[in-house]
Amino acid sequence: MPQENSDFDLIRRFLNGDETAFNEIVRTYQSKIYWHARRMTGNHFDADEIVQEVLEVLYKKLIGFKFNSSLFTWIYRITITRSINFIKKEKLKKMFSFDSDDHIQLSTNEDIVKNIEDKEKLDHLNHVLKQLPEKQREVFILRHFDELSYEEIAQITGKSIGGLKANYFHAFEKVSKLLGKENG
Repeated sequence: MPQENSDFDLIRRFLNGDETAFNEIVRTYQSKIYWHARRMTGNHFDADEIVQEVLEVLYKKLIGFKFNSSLFTWIYRITITRSINFIKKEKLKKMFSFDSDDHIQLSTNEDIVKNIEDKEKLDHLNHVLKQLPEKQREVFILRHFDELSYEEIAQITGKSIGGLKANYFHAFEKVSKLLGKENG
């Protein structure tokens, strides 16, 4: 609850014209937004794009914040929606693309390697996560990586706790199977 109160204070300050309050919100949540988007998309550059979108939405829509949920919950809803929309948009681009250059990969991964200790493992995990249906991937990431409770995930997604547990179970089973198959 203390984080919620300080978040609400920051929102009120921002709504009263204090731009530094928005900067504090960004500092608090930018990394969480990035890592959730990164796990959803499996790509640093796509995650960066989603972070920018989420922060733009946040800046424009804070005026309509109703204070009936936590800022954390509200930001995660925006992040999940933007991530899923991004994934769908990318699938459509690939579906209607006339390029057959799917095998060409940009060699800009050098910057990423500097920031990630074991890029191969991260790539492998991202490959596995991309094979999950979007809803299962979302629940798996929120529960496993973001370490949210089912109650928090239910608040963010608007789904029942029972449904979330089933999605997580199925996702966990698939991830375990895929990791075992690819390692064996």
